[in-house]
Amino acid sequence: MTQCNSEVIQFPRCKRRKVEVDFKGGSVTSDGGSLHLQQADQKLGLLHEVAKHLPDPRRSTSCIHDIESLLRQRVFSLCLGYEDLNDHTDLRLDPAIQTSLNRDTLLASAPTLCRFENYADRDMAGAIHEVFMEQFIQSFDSPPEKLILDFDATDDEVHGNQSGRFYHGYYRHYCFLPLYVFCNKQLLVSYLRPSKIDGARHAGAILSLLVKRLRNEWPNVQIIFRADGGFCRRHVLTWCEKERNNVDYIVGYTKNSRLETMAADLIDQSATDFDETREKQRLFRDLTYGALSWKKERRIIIKAEHNHLGPNTRYVVTNMSGGPQELYDEVYCHRGEMENRIKEQQLDLFADRTSCSKWWPNQFRLLLSSLAYVLVETIRRVALFDTELKNATCNTIRLKLFKVGAVITRNTRRVRFHLSSAYPLKALFRKVQLRLDPG
Repeated sequence: MTQCNSEVIQFPRCKRRKVEVDFKGGSVTSDGGSLHLQQADQKLGLLHEVAKHLPDPRRSTSCIHDIESLLRQRVFSLCLGYEDLNDHTDLRLDPAIQTSLNRDTLLASAPTLCRFENYADRDMAGAIHEVFMEQFIQSFDSPPEKLILDFDATDDEVHGNQSGRFYHGYYRHYCFLPLYVFCNKQLLVSYLRPSKIDGARHAGAILSLLVKRLRNEWPNVQIIFRADGGFCRRHVLTWCEKERNNVDYIVGYTKNSRLETMAADLIDQSATDFDETREKQRLFRDLTYGALSWKKERRIIIKAEHNHLGPNTRYVVTNMSGGPQELYDEVYCHRGEMENRIKEQQLDLFADRTSCSKWWPNQFRLLLSSLAYVLVETIRRVALFDTELKNATCNTIRLKLFKVGAVITRNTRRVRFHLSSAYPLKALFRKVQLRLDPG
């Protein structure tokens, strides 16, 4: 049995030697790669720009930690895997995180960070989203020819009797219903909403704002609105079709008895072919269809699939040109990649840690996780694009690049991180440093 006291922890012997552990190593950290976050932030100027828009009602003469330092401490800690404010009771002593924040003294405590989060308000949320958009635009060296805007919502289970808490019948628990917008892997919107609303609520207004800003920057860019059937709303499709907006769309459509009748021969054919070959069959067709609530007919793509589990028919409404299978496989199906980005937000960067009692601090926590995502995604896009981690999740990047053990020595002239000689990704670590160097 393992025996331990306040001084030494005993582990099984190694070659007759005692194996003992204590917590007296001094300036040792498990976050030796946190310096990459500092580099990425300096390269983008992300958190400096966000800090300009954050409210600060404190008396400045009494403040040790400025708003920008508090923001960096909170975002960097999320990138490093520390979701809870209580973690900062000890993290404020970590020399690696202190160095990445350009400090050599104690960082902010958990109560200070808690008060910081509760300064949040509506104006702050809008301003941070403007920063997201500006960062997205600056990420392009030349005007893009096409941008696909992916919209999706997800559930964010609540932790108590919080403001905006409602039961959602589909998810079967009390939750929030945040709306996300991504373009490829880059985040544009993370908008917290109560769950008592339609999942597509505000999507049309947000699409309009995004398109207006993008067209101001790139007048000739092709913009495609892509989403699942939960976002197929008449007013959104009609807005996209107006000549002054000129937005393409490809959106899932819920099946109904009328569509099932119109596609019956194709569905039967896929079933017949499967019975003959015992191999999965996928047949495609398009047709014009006018729902009762529509003022015009629109193009519907039918995918009639049949496999050993039975029929799997899907419908998609679009105003784009091209073959039905090409549009479905090469354009619409890639919508599922956005769901992986949402998983990174919630599972890797703790976007569902919205446990504040008030609404705007919870929106701020969602945005803090989003800022953490932007930093890690920038490292992936700028520094890892041709490496073994080019498609890695945020969690994998954290484990292989940030969570690196180091002994730290500090004196009046330098701070030195002594990483393990057995660290297997030395070359990658060096490459990332060079590519993120703001100089």
